[in-house]
Amino acid sequence: MNYQTDVCIIGAGPGGALLAYLLAKQNISTILIERSDKLGKEFRGEHLNEDGEKILKKHHIFEKIESLGLLRMSRVEYWKDGHIFKTIESELGHAGIHVPQQHLLQSINNQASIHPSYKLMLGTKVTELMQNEKGQYTGIKAQQKGRSDIIVESKIIIGADGRYSTVRKLARIKNNIYNHGYDLLWAKIPAPKKWEPTIRFTVVNNQQLALFTQTGGFIQIGWNIKKGSYTSLKKHSVQPFLDQLILAFPQLKENIEQNLSSWKDFILLSVYSSHCDTWVKNGLAIIGDAAHTMTPTGAYGMNAAITDADVLSQILPKLFFQGSLEARQLKEFENARRKIVEDLQDAQVVTETSFIENFSASLKPKEERLPLFQ
Repeated sequence: MNYQTDVCIIGAGPGGALLAYLLAKQNISTILIERSDKLGKEFRGEHLNEDGEKILKKHHIFEKIESLGLLRMSRVEYWKDGHIFKTIESELGHAGIHVPQQHLLQSINNQASIHPSYKLMLGTKVTELMQNEKGQYTGIKAQQKGRSDIIVESKIIIGADGRYSTVRKLARIKNNIYNHGYDLLWAKIPAPKKWEPTIRFTVVNNQQLALFTQTGGFIQIGWNIKKGSYTSLKKHSVQPFLDQLILAFPQLKENIEQNLSSWKDFILLSVYSSHCDTWVKNGLAIIGDAAHTMTPTGAYGMNAAITDADVLSQILPKLFFQGSLEARQLKEFENARRKIVEDLQDAQVVTETSFIENFSASLKPKEERLPLFQ
């Protein structure tokens, strides 16, 4: 089965979905391809910052998400041995917003589906990128579950398919990986009654431990561990690990004991950032984690992908009008975003490497304190 479209986007995460909607709204025919059978199936970061919030409000998506459910964090707190010692209130009225990915993607897809120039293909795996005799990318070949193979011919391919991007690999774009010295263990437990929607930080075993309140009455636990140490940790009982968590946040004792009992209750995220040699080729561009994987610090990843989509949605119509989608024209997008993203990645490194020092300094008497958290 063959399809023809102006734009073929691979990956229906926040960046890919938003870009598909913004292009379809401008009557640019767009096919959005997603490997999973449903939107928002995989576990991903779900916190919206000021930049992401502004873009979603600009395109009248935010209110749609809010009707389905989101949660504003009231403040950021810093804890030691079960007690709070520092609080940061935001001038924005919140310290971040938890947006369930399913709510975000459902809202975007509902709006996009209004436009006849939009088509979503779920359960579709890209197997090959097509090029013409000049090396220009002209479409993709893919497999659909339970159906024959398909071909999508397009004027441009957009890889929005995450840190393990198939598009990036097939396009032979070099991805330079930078390890940050730690991995992250995620877990999710019900929140106690009257738990305020906050972000809470502490230090355990000289590593950062964070709690993020989620919609639906849950707490997401993010625990930094030494890079590559999880295999060794799993050889021992999880109980001493849980005891440290209870010591850090005693009010969670009952909820931890009822919901966490083995290493299987945790999800491991291999933490790294990446810089690609280029984000564009003739007839092809990559966005979001496919172009610039970020660490969880500061929750920039999803927001950067959304911003990529917003910027590219303004550039592509102009390039279609000019009739050229070569790398030198598409560089306008990369040039608009690369330095901003790399500055954010540098800021993540600074935050990560200074966290323990700042945390310790803030515990000293006021007259002895160093500058606190930025």
